[in-house]
Amino acid sequence: MKGLFKSKPRTPSDLVRQTRDLFLYAHGSISLPDSKRDEKMAELSRNIRDMKSILYGNSEAEPVAEACAQLTQEFFRGDTLRLLITCLPKLNLETRKDATQVVANLQRQQVNSKLIASDYLEANLDLMDVLIEGFENTDLALHYGAMFRECIRHQIVAKYVLESEHVKKFFDYIQLPNFDIAADAAATFKELLTRHKSTVAEFLTNNEDWFFADYNSKLLESSNYITRRQAIKLLGDILLDRSNSAVMTKYVSSRDNLRILMNLLRESSKSIQIEAFHVFKLFVANQKKPADIVNILVANRSKLLRLLADLKPDKEDERFEADKSQVLREIAALEPQDLA
Repeated sequence: MKGLFKSKPRTPSDLVRQTRDLFLYAHGSISLPDSKRDEKMAELSRNIRDMKSILYGNSEAEPVAEACAQLTQEFFRGDTLRLLITCLPKLNLETRKDATQVVANLQRQQVNSKLIASDYLEANLDLMDVLIEGFENTDLALHYGAMFRECIRHQIVAKYVLESEHVKKFFDYIQLPNFDIAADAAATFKELLTRHKSTVAEFLTNNEDWFFADYNSKLLESSNYITRRQAIKLLGDILLDRSNSAVMTKYVSSRDNLRILMNLLRESSKSIQIEAFHVFKLFVANQKKPADIVNILVANRSKLLRLLADLKPDKEDERFEADKSQVLREIAALEPQDLA
């Protein structure tokens, strides 16, 4: 007879619903005495760990697609993501890590061949405002940053961020004194500017003047070596992408941009010099160089030829050497031009 009264196993949907209720206790929406509250917080931690096990599997079992789909559907049916993000400061460190992994995984989960996280976020884009502000909280920045980076996998979310004032904050976040947070912000900034080609091209075309002015002054001319190195590498990735060809042509027609690149070529760091060369060669290769660009290159010809002749990557690189030979030939053949 005992078997008749066994409790039904908890389904993934039940787990999410119970977790949602527990978030309300954590949030303070439902008041409790301290002893009960601690009990509920411990239960919340267990539930988040259980969600992570369903989505990622564990040492005993791989994740089951049906269970993942159920969990994902229930998670985004309610406002569980909003509650999780809001309550993150009240969770302990291990639970924050588990919660961050749950949110990251859910961005990739498909239900009936659809990324339902994308639909949810499209209707709740204000959550990106909360996640971005999280970069300013030392205790939470890496958790919120990881969630944010997963959310911008969705093009609609990346477009929202690029079209908001938030994008300007990354110029400061990349230079925060906390190395881990600054590196995390730099990784997010790179993702934002390289993942969704058409969205990035549209953003740069519409905002190139202020964007590259800030990029040059705050990043390429930063006093911080790591910031300069990351920035020149990312600039090369952006300008060499075919989707950004119109933006690249405009960038390499600016004497101010050329001046900055020539300074980076003179850096003592070889890695910065090599990355700077990959952008500098675009100025030289431009078949419609403005007269002032030509004249700057001619005026600095002997210094540039000497500097580039000595520039060699640590590992042998035939492509680099071929590009360099071409640049040297182009510079050597330039004639001064009259300014219009």
